[in-house]
Amino acid sequence: MCGIIGYIGERQAQPILLNGLKRLEYRGYDSCGMVTYLEAKDSLSLRKLPGKVKDLGKLLVNKPLTGHLGIAHCRWATHGAPNQVNAHPHLDCKGEIALVHNGIIENYAELKKELIKEEHRFISQTDTEVITHLIEKFYSNPTPLEEAVRKALSKLEGSFAIAVVAKKEPDKLVGARLGSPLIIGLGKNENFLASDIPAVLDYTKDVVFLEENEMAVLTKDKFKITGLDGKEVLRKPLRINWDIAQAQKQGYKHFMLKEINEQPKIMESLLSMRIQKDSGKIVFEEQKIPEEKLQNIKSISIVACGTAYHAGLAGKYILESICAIPTSVDVSSEFRYRDLLIDKDTLVIAISQSGETADTLAGVREAKKLGASILSICNVLGSTLTRESDGVIYTHAGPEIGVASTKAYTAQLLSLYLLAFYLGRIRNNLAESKINKYLEELKQVPKLQDIILKQQKEIASLSRRHSHFGSFLFLGRNVNYPSAMEGALKLKEISYIPAEGYAAGEMKHGPIALIDEYRAVVCIVPQSKVYEKMVSNIQEIRCRRGKIIAIASEDDDEIKELTKEVIYIPAVNDLLSPLIVALPLQLLAYHIAVKRSCDVDQPRNLAKSVTVE
Repeated sequence: MCGIIGYIGERQAQPILLNGLKRLEYRGYDSCGMVTYLEAKDSLSLRKLPGKVKDLGKLLVNKPLTGHLGIAHCRWATHGAPNQVNAHPHLDCKGEIALVHNGIIENYAELKKELIKEEHRFISQTDTEVITHLIEKFYSNPTPLEEAVRKALSKLEGSFAIAVVAKKEPDKLVGARLGSPLIIGLGKNENFLASDIPAVLDYTKDVVFLEENEMAVLTKDKFKITGLDGKEVLRKPLRINWDIAQAQKQGYKHFMLKEINEQPKIMESLLSMRIQKDSGKIVFEEQKIPEEKLQNIKSISIVACGTAYHAGLAGKYILESICAIPTSVDVSSEFRYRDLLIDKDTLVIAISQSGETADTLAGVREAKKLGASILSICNVLGSTLTRESDGVIYTHAGPEIGVASTKAYTAQLLSLYLLAFYLGRIRNNLAESKINKYLEELKQVPKLQDIILKQQKEIASLSRRHSHFGSFLFLGRNVNYPSAMEGALKLKEISYIPAEGYAAGEMKHGPIALIDEYRAVVCIVPQSKVYEKMVSNIQEIRCRRGKIIAIASEDDDEIKELTKEVIYIPAVNDLLSPLIVALPLQLLAYHIAVKRSCDVDQPRNLAKSVTVE
């Protein structure tokens, strides 16, 4: 979950590393640091502190680093408090080796005891420092740095992506990965290591993805990849087709607000890309699972975490309704440890924005052992999940920098709808005329989302009026039950207000005890087959003086009699409504958080990509 950036080349490393950290800060922001090789003094020079990258930038103004080789890191703490001592990079006893790390070393305590007996001096509480001292142990003339790294990594249990530099070999930058992402960026007379693509896009669009158990050795003009067994690996670079401007705020106060407002264009682009204009055929270029295989699957199992899990829950309703395929949904961290009842006739759909989510990857690997076909829905080109899947549906939402997912969520939903209609068609579950009707309705979604975005001033005002409430309950039914869960998660993530998402029919089985004049209740009540049931739930809340915010269809006169606080959404097919409902829920959470002066883009204790268990 931490961010790594490394540079070797002809330019000064400090500004490049600092800029890379700014692009990676969504991965962790409780401490950060940088080290460069100072040629004039033949030494490694270190700066690190608790706090965000902007704090490191201020430190570097007063105490700049020079040199053409360096590594930097932004941290999401796992072992050791987020303070200066525990911040990365970490040095060996002599200050001649520096290392940054993303991951968790599970056997660090045992290794640390052994190293202390060998008179290595530890100064931090991190698991990472063990790796630095192991490299020091194996690094001696004539052993090159990469060989010392390889020997050190052979002792580790857990996950890692690392970048290493050494005073004795200032023409070399070494990286390796197991369970955490790491890429190589290729430039002219310069090369890069990074956790994610945005860190290097200002300098190159040519990247190479390291696979599991691989090491890279970079000089300024070449790179070499080997397995941790020392065998060379040949791999061509990929060209990234999106621009760094997509990872900038472009005038918006926060990335989250920008990303909320990008959703109609993303929907429109995806629909245009996936639905052929003349034939109406649904096309997934990277989906390599044969149609014959998909025609014969007997069950679907969806695996995801967080917001992606909520998209998967909605996907269950969608897939069962359209395709009549029994569908289960699991949180990845539970799926990976269950006694799985899946086989070769099961399609596992893994959903992940980053494609690097540790629990989802582990679940996929377990499912593959049992013979299941893996279809991933993912946003990041070339990520680990996509490389380990039998087929891929890219969501093409562009870089999502705000930690709280918005546009990635609706892009995942849209991909699930299109997949359902695709499967429904090839399996003959639904008449062609009905599928075409659904697709025409789906094409209207961008315009309907635009209508909601034009109400932002009114939604902001409503949000501010409710920002003082100490807790929220979100209620929905049927396909909008997952929407209620997602709305609650958004509010929790960025405003720190306790919030729960419930199936409205479950309210009487416990949660109704919580309702009083101090709790706000968000009721998702568009026109649908369960509309009257939702109205009954709202009546029950009114009786107990709950403060009701309704998300309702336009021209719903009945809802006006139940509450004055209504966010109206355009009328839409009930099954498609989560794509519309998502936006007012996101805006509600956003404006409440802003009113409470919360850090919307970088909420406390969170990171964008969860690459550790």
